[in-house]
Amino acid sequence: MIKLNETDKKWADEIWNKIDSKMKVIAEKNKDIIPYTTDENGDFIDCAKGKFPYDISWWTNGFWPGYMWLLYVGTKDDIYKTAAENAEELLDGAFAEYEHLHHDVGFMWHISAGVNYRLTGNKKSRLRALYAADFLAARYNPTGKYIRSWNADSDTDGYNKLIIDSMMNIPMLYWAAEEHGDDRFKQMAVNHANTVMKTHIRPDGTSHHIVEVDPATGDVYKALGGQGYELGSTWTRGQAWAIYGFTLSYIHTGDERYLMTAKKVANAFIACAAQQDWKVPLDFRQPDEPKIYDTTAAACAACGLIEIAKTCSEYDVKNYLNAALKLLKTIDEKAADYTTDNDNLLNYGSEAYYPGRGEAGLNTAIIYGDYYYTEAIYKLKGFEPLFW
Repeated sequence: MIKLNETDKKWADEIWNKIDSKMKVIAEKNKDIIPYTTDENGDFIDCAKGKFPYDISWWTNGFWPGYMWLLYVGTKDDIYKTAAENAEELLDGAFAEYEHLHHDVGFMWHISAGVNYRLTGNKKSRLRALYAADFLAARYNPTGKYIRSWNADSDTDGYNKLIIDSMMNIPMLYWAAEEHGDDRFKQMAVNHANTVMKTHIRPDGTSHHIVEVDPATGDVYKALGGQGYELGSTWTRGQAWAIYGFTLSYIHTGDERYLMTAKKVANAFIACAAQQDWKVPLDFRQPDEPKIYDTTAAACAACGLIEIAKTCSEYDVKNYLNAALKLLKTIDEKAADYTTDNDNLLNYGSEAYYPGRGEAGLNTAIIYGDYYYTEAIYKLKGFEPLFW
């Protein structure tokens, strides 16, 4: 449990109330869809009825129900529960599209069906979450000691791709180990975390996005640029995945190496964000122009920093908590929309630095930014449980 001073406590209360006031209306309006981003009118676009790849199997489809469960826990308003449950049922369609699923089943079902079960005891939700966990476990390579991220159409030259995002998917396996009473699931998650710690984290505390590994050995073949500016750059959402993901592995295992890794990446992130006046770009090493921001990275990093702060002594806690507050207050001042004019909560989210795509997916609304911003405020309010 972290303690906020009275000024910060008042601020967090005000932001929570603003989010709730907006989202009561937006949840009612969108209770039968699964959104990802918005159209030109500011209305959510429904992935449940979308075309590949932005369809029912799209990797972000768990964030809307997760978002709704966060608000339900904090308000007990049934509209959020209804929207979350409706989205979870729609997600059953993704199980039928089996070949389009990959390691992001953690994002899709751990904070949707998994949270539903942990909050309400819903047995059907339990089965959905276990089915997804079993699917994730089936992607484990016991020789290389990693979970394969993507499917065959994304691999090259016989090598498998591992991405830093995977650290946010393996908490589902820690949960499944307890739920199944089968420690194999935990061992898969631990082995994968150890591999990613070795293959992705650079000496300066930054992380690669994508690394290709030999499936026969787990040895690194080469690193790829991924969604950042270029090879060797510092894609900010990837850094956020590392901060929060390794912190979660520490929470679930107690292994201090994961906490030290999370702190190492967090320290680098904080130093870079401070130089940018806490307005987090898509990549810390991108050119000054054009200006491309990513509030999704800032919000996710804030969640991880708050959890790190909970592990710290009273003398160290401020380093991480204050950084989280600076990130969140910058989002509040520069990028948040608490009106009901637009369905999204945050602006200035960005998918990737892909040349040739123009402004598509840049400085825009993205559902996981709304989720992580709300989760960070949820944490500051002292709400439980931890969704991951």
